[in-house]
Amino acid sequence: MGTPTEPGIVATGMAFGERHGVPATAADYVPDPETVTALGYDAYHRAAPGVTATDLAARAAREALENADVTVADLDLIVVGNSDVPDYLGWDPSAAVARSLGAHGTPTVLFTQACAAWSPALDHAAGAMALSPGVDTVLVVLVNVVSEAHSNRMDFNGCVASDGAVAAVVRRGHPRLRRLSSAQFTNPEYADLFRIEYGGAAVPLPPPGRGLRDVSPMASVYRHFGRDPERFQAFMKEITGRLADVVDEALARAGRDRSELTRLIHLNDNQQTFRAVADAVGLPLARTNAELARSLGHMGAADQLVCLWRHIEAGELALGDLVALTGVASPGMHWFCTIVEV
Repeated sequence: MGTPTEPGIVATGMAFGERHGVPATAADYVPDPETVTALGYDAYHRAAPGVTATDLAARAAREALENADVTVADLDLIVVGNSDVPDYLGWDPSAAVARSLGAHGTPTVLFTQACAAWSPALDHAAGAMALSPGVDTVLVVLVNVVSEAHSNRMDFNGCVASDGAVAAVVRRGHPRLRRLSSAQFTNPEYADLFRIEYGGAAVPLPPPGRGLRDVSPMASVYRHFGRDPERFQAFMKEITGRLADVVDEALARAGRDRSELTRLIHLNDNQQTFRAVADAVGLPLARTNAELARSLGHMGAADQLVCLWRHIEAGELALGDLVALTGVASPGMHWFCTIVEV
């Protein structure tokens, strides 16, 4: 067997906000805490006051570099995915992360495709290696810190949002954790779902007497479907059906099929959605990251790589295992799958 040419993950690093219990704090976020506890989450992470997404991203990146025995000077590219409202508008978090690391002159690029930013970030790393012979080592950093001025972390999209970051040192031809392929599907009909109404260029300030969070993103979803339960249920079925499609497409591009999958790692969604996703792909729930999701919360774009590494640390993945990393991103909506061989 020849030396693999696909990029592989050498090491990762992680950084999380402070851990909080969902049952103990749900009443701080919603008037009916049982609607949140029914989602199946035990805990989530919340960044301490003054700790920014850039801070968490840089902390995870430093750990990844140390674990990979790599210095900033060894990096040919830094790719950052930020899945929530950035620290500032008109500002590039990828450059800010590079500055925090002491990188100078290293190219950086930013992905903001909500909680699916992990997939195009890995794709970009692989594409840069394919197109540029001089790109051999890439740092991929994925971070999510909820802007609680813009959204309610427990009343937004059926998840309990969490603050965390993961970084991965990716190297050309590394034989472990190889990215084999990916697939994506976008349905632009849903471009406005879950959008935050106020604070952007179209409506920079809320009307007098209203605040940034006064429009419920979930209410806008129901309005989109004319408050018709059948149309909404069809939408929910499309979410899992499209996911199965991109899994099959990504597997086909890698010359593999579902029978070879060891595990599916989805975004850290609620437990009901995990059951639907497992059924759609034809895997037992125990071969997903459903249990990890309970204790981590939904860390936006960081979910998949955090859970991948946690499963490896727990001895639940072995050399040669095939893993499908999957996600659904809104607004968009986008469906993603990336295939990794352990």
